Amino acid sequence: MGKITASEVNKLRKMSGAGIMDCKNALVESNGDFDLAIEILRKKGQKVAAKRAERDSSEGAVIAKVDSDCSNGVVISLNCETDFVAKNDGFISLANEFAELALQNNSLEEFLNSNIDSMTVSEKLIQQTGVIGEKLVIGSFEKLSAAYVGKYIHAGNKIATLCGFSNSVEGIEEIAKDVAMQAAAMNPIALDENGVDQTTIDKEIEIAKDQLRQEGKPEAMLDNIAKGKLKRFFKDNTLVNQAFIKDSKLSVATYVKSNNPDLKVTGFKRVALV
Repeated sequence: MGKITASEVNKLRKMSGAGIMDCKNALVESNGDFDLAIEILRKKGQKVAAKRAERDSSEGAVIAKVDSDCSNGVVISLNCETDFVAKNDGFISLANEFAELALQNNSLEEFLNSNIDSMTVSEKLIQQTGVIGEKLVIGSFEKLSAAYVGKYIHAGNKIATLCGFSNSVEGIEEIAKDVAMQAAAMNPIALDENGVDQTTIDKEIEIAKDQLRQEGKPEAMLDNIAKGKLKRFFKDNTLVNQAFIKDSKLSVATYVKSNNPDLKVTGFKRVALV
């Protein structure tokens, strides 16, 4: 085959997302065969991925998406190695593309095996590892379904949340955004006290009792006082019981009911890069 043209290189770039020189070299090596060139780029990605397998991928972008009727949502994190890559427009665009696809899948395994650009998501991650030069992984995958699902992505794409509600009412968009922002800012461990696991409850009661003993409280009083401290723990750490960040006189549940007496928060998902 003759000289590789700029239009051929550009075509392969659009197909693969790889850099100009990588595409040109792959086309030269494949003698202009696009399918073979893509396979060459995949193998390069596999080599880079193998070399960087032990690297820490703690940076990245967290993206939340909700479907057109606002009844299903997903939040994923696309993780990379450095903040420099995480802020790149191309990387953020890739994270959004993955999140749109994730919305159509019910589990991380199903998502990783789904197709994107004539390959699986897992293969795309390896390919893009070769393109970008950093280890890329899907760090989190969370789905939420409800009568209404709202989302919030904090500036910088480091935290994203989904919140589900019992029904769709007038003004639900603003209510959902407020509650999703609450979940992002205050990092609740559960929706309400019923969602807190028994191990955590037992641990908090024991901590409270130890503190009371150190204060010299009688042993007979410990159980009742510890129960009071546990209520405070639930108030501080469960979403619907937390003080509403826009008006601390209200709990989140009270704020929601003040907009519509029949409206309830039914669930939430929160993903953050730590």
